[in-house]
Amino acid sequence: MMKITIFDGYIDEPTCLGVPPFISPYPRYIAGAIWSYNKYIDLKYFTIDQIRKDPNINIILKESDLIFIIAGSSVPGKYLSSYPASPQELINIFNTIENPIKILCGPAAKYGFGFSGGHNINRILSENKVFDLNIKGDVEVIISDIITNKNDLDKVDIFKNRDNAHEIFNYSIKGSKIVKQHPNYHKQLITEIETYRGCSRSIVGGCSFCCEPFKGLPDFRPINDIVNEIKTLYISGIRHFRLGNQPCIFSYMSRDSSKKEFPIPNPDAILRLFKGIRNAAPNLLTLHIDNANPGIISKYPNECKEIAKTIIKYHTPGDVAAFGVESVDPIVIKNNNLKANANDVFNAIKLLNSVGSNIGKNGMPELLPGLNFLFGLKGETILTYNMNFDFLKRILDNNLLIRRLNIRQVIPIPRTPLYEIGNKVIKKHKMEFKKFKKSIKENIERPILKKMLPIGNIISDVYTELNMGNITFGRQVGSYPLLIGIPGKLPLNTKMNVKVIDYGFRSITALPFPIDINKSNSTTIKSIPNIGRKRATRILLKRPFASKKEFINALDDSEIAEKVLEYIAIN
Repeated sequence: MMKITIFDGYIDEPTCLGVPPFISPYPRYIAGAIWSYNKYIDLKYFTIDQIRKDPNINIILKESDLIFIIAGSSVPGKYLSSYPASPQELINIFNTIENPIKILCGPAAKYGFGFSGGHNINRILSENKVFDLNIKGDVEVIISDIITNKNDLDKVDIFKNRDNAHEIFNYSIKGSKIVKQHPNYHKQLITEIETYRGCSRSIVGGCSFCCEPFKGLPDFRPINDIVNEIKTLYISGIRHFRLGNQPCIFSYMSRDSSKKEFPIPNPDAILRLFKGIRNAAPNLLTLHIDNANPGIISKYPNECKEIAKTIIKYHTPGDVAAFGVESVDPIVIKNNNLKANANDVFNAIKLLNSVGSNIGKNGMPELLPGLNFLFGLKGETILTYNMNFDFLKRILDNNLLIRRLNIRQVIPIPRTPLYEIGNKVIKKHKMEFKKFKKSIKENIERPILKKMLPIGNIISDVYTELNMGNITFGRQVGSYPLLIGIPGKLPLNTKMNVKVIDYGFRSITALPFPIDINKSNSTTIKSIPNIGRKRATRILLKRPFASKKEFINALDDSEIAEKVLEYIAIN
């Protein structure tokens, strides 16, 4: 029996995330294609995190006939408890594996590795010839050619793409059970769901830096295909979903998408999609979106307000519509063919605030925009930084909320118009970029965070992910979840409610709520407002407390004790 292994080094693309707690469609589509060919194939799935923890998995890799390696980041971000495989890690692992046929897919195969903003794509894997095949097309439709030709790679068309979006339906269904092999399966695993690919702005060439126009005009997956995929994943035990694998969720099934740069949104289709998802997965825990085009929202406010209300009705709170703003400098917008000007973006922000700024049942706003700014683009000057700052200050001064602000430098991707420029502009403005980021953190991000989540606000369903010294970091499950620092070394992979007590620049500090005063550690207790080191010591010496009255009597100030009772529980 043929043995095949899928190795997930994690991907991070403009329209798709596969770094835990996310699992991208890649492993599911690959598994589905393999089992569609032969359901009896011995198929195993491992992640880079598992290899890092247990090098003995290399033995299983060496016993495989075929290994599909998923890797590459074209828009790398900041990660918490997991991070993508580096090229050197992959070289170290697969240079020692000789017999299996090694097939690379994902962004690493198509473009190379994007380490971080401001640096050119790295093609070290191609240069080292670690892999037998680098897939440039759609690996799921190439798999049958590989197996049918008995692994004769000379007969494989590495550029082959699927004919249409419906072609992946069987793969998405048959490959869904591979999620059970993911190490996060029994924790909080979010499946990234593809709604469509391609961009209507490919008609005019798309943005100068973006690889999405390479995929052509929008090719929408049928509503029933998406709903049935989610239903199958739900039956397999998945409870967290994100409709993230598209350039703009507001443009799903839009009218004239093959004729207009800014097609008319289709509220009815999105209503049927979200209602269908809720019927298929009635007890889901997370349903979020990702990308949204502010130009579409600004040009079609009535349709987009209706869509936003639909999303809010059927999703879960804490949702983020990621706007690709890039820049509000008119010269940069023109030179890079960007999708929206400053007024378009501002109007889109206002619209989402008008319907989505209310706090939902998990303590987070229902649906807010997240803004992505990109530096290193053609036409950028020092004035660009001033314009972008003034725009963000305008948002703050108008009491509007943004859920996330992502400021990064561009990674020039091969074949895009920006690739010819490379990182020349980035090098020129290196110091200005650093100053800008610092100023935004201090003057924009923190004040907006304070407005959005006042002290005392309770946030529910926070999962602890990482211990760092005497701080535990946790997040809710969802799209761009807020980082929460919790004083004290707490057990990991546990769910809790927390109460906001302070702010970082892009994070908050919160305490478990309520705090079990008889069991909590000293770091957590002394972090309670009005407690401090001395009172914490007194509490530790005098506990356990049988009643609130005992606790009040134990402190030197009854007024402070009453305030502290807002944070604690006495069992």
